[in-house]
Amino acid sequence: MNKVTQAYFDLCIIGGGINGVGIARDVAGRGLSTVLLETGDLGHATSSMSSKMIHGGLRYLEHYEFSLVRKALKERNVLLTAAPHIIRPLRLIVPHEPYLRPAWLIRLGLLLYDFLAVRHRKLKRSFGFRLKDTPHENILKSSYKKAFSYADCWVEDSRLVVLTAMDAVKKGAHIRPRHECLSAVRKGGRWLITVQDHVTGQSYCITAKMLVNAAGPWVKTFLDQNNLTTSHTPDIRLVKGSHIIVDRLYTGDHAYLLQQPDKRVVFVFPYEGKYSLIGTTEELHESDPKEAKISNAEIDYLCAAVNRSFQRTIDPDDILWSYSGVRPLLEDGEDNTSAVTRDYKIVVEEGRAPLLSVFGGKITTYRKLAEKATSQIFHALGKEDLKGQWTHTQPLPGGALPQKDFDLFLEDQAQRRPWVPMALLTRYAHSYGTNMDKILHHGDSLVGLGRHYGDHVYEKEMAYMINHEMALTLEDILWRRSKLGLHITADTEKNIEEDLPRLLQEKPI
Repeated sequence: MNKVTQAYFDLCIIGGGINGVGIARDVAGRGLSTVLLETGDLGHATSSMSSKMIHGGLRYLEHYEFSLVRKALKERNVLLTAAPHIIRPLRLIVPHEPYLRPAWLIRLGLLLYDFLAVRHRKLKRSFGFRLKDTPHENILKSSYKKAFSYADCWVEDSRLVVLTAMDAVKKGAHIRPRHECLSAVRKGGRWLITVQDHVTGQSYCITAKMLVNAAGPWVKTFLDQNNLTTSHTPDIRLVKGSHIIVDRLYTGDHAYLLQQPDKRVVFVFPYEGKYSLIGTTEELHESDPKEAKISNAEIDYLCAAVNRSFQRTIDPDDILWSYSGVRPLLEDGEDNTSAVTRDYKIVVEEGRAPLLSVFGGKITTYRKLAEKATSQIFHALGKEDLKGQWTHTQPLPGGALPQKDFDLFLEDQAQRRPWVPMALLTRYAHSYGTNMDKILHHGDSLVGLGRHYGDHVYEKEMAYMINHEMALTLEDILWRRSKLGLHITADTEKNIEEDLPRLLQEKPI
């Protein structure tokens, strides 16, 4: 993590979720001096609580959001190319529910989805098939006779946030997790921003020519608290989405999209090798987004979704972990929350000390949102954009794989490092891509990775997260930079926690 060594910036961004770090990366790459302030950890709220998909949004077609779907599908390809280590192709199976949607309608929707997408060699076209004599026949209930298959992508959302922030730092941005903006006022044609450093407890002031409000579900709260709300401020609807994790329900790398009687869908994904991730729900959320947690009604809904479709059933006692995130959806007057648009709106107040606020959006389109916001930032500042758009061609940290092919990269790593267990090598390759060299460059044995905490968790990986990925706490390491918290024992967690002060101080990599 780089220190703020200056007090004057072109731009101050509030919010370290995916949109905030995306804007920081883009503007810093075009030469603007930038600081980003995040009250907690990077991506600690909505941006690490998603369904973890990079997708066009098949169900959005039912609501005629053709432009959003096409834009998202185009971005799907851009991101798959930029980060082929953390973003991977995913095959989804849709069991046919005749009484909910006729087969011809689903097939038509999938054909349209294929048509709107830009072809990618890793993503195959959709098709329909009969379940008899397929592996799905032994997973799904016998009442299902037909299914459909289509392609989208999977991402570890919190890592996408961190990698984007890392690239912003590389381009010169000052990224400050656990630095809270206490107030922001216009003074002398600039923004005067008071900041609380939650690591040291100290407060300080900075100034910026322009302010960007990318606070996600707190976007309106930030405006209200600083008396910045105007008649042009859009309304948002806060909607909670919850997920549950259980022991693996089936073998195979595919996911299922389960249609529900209320016309929603629930996804079931393979997760972290030995688990299944199930979600999501949609509940209105009226309290502070940081207080979001799964309700009993959501638990019952997700269990019922699985039990309606799978031969293997689950109940609340099977839940190993759950998480809930709050999405700030643009209010468009729809009664049905599922029909509320997932698109975004950027609002700019120009003049002296301009303000840009981001409302809505989804993780798939974050790069495009940042690109659009950056163009408006240059216009509002009256600056000439000499570099222009660039993020669509540049890989994220660790993503510059040979031939942009993860399988070839992993095969090469296995040949170069036969001393690394394959399970560990695969996890490092997926998490860090080419940056895994910074962890594994110490020699030709596991001894070079430092203390072994058990469960293939080594000291050098912890140090890498601290030194390069801005991790400061045990939760940052075990639940956002990784999902090792699902795998390790209580003793392993305790040992890492005991060593954490030393690792934070030494930063040995």
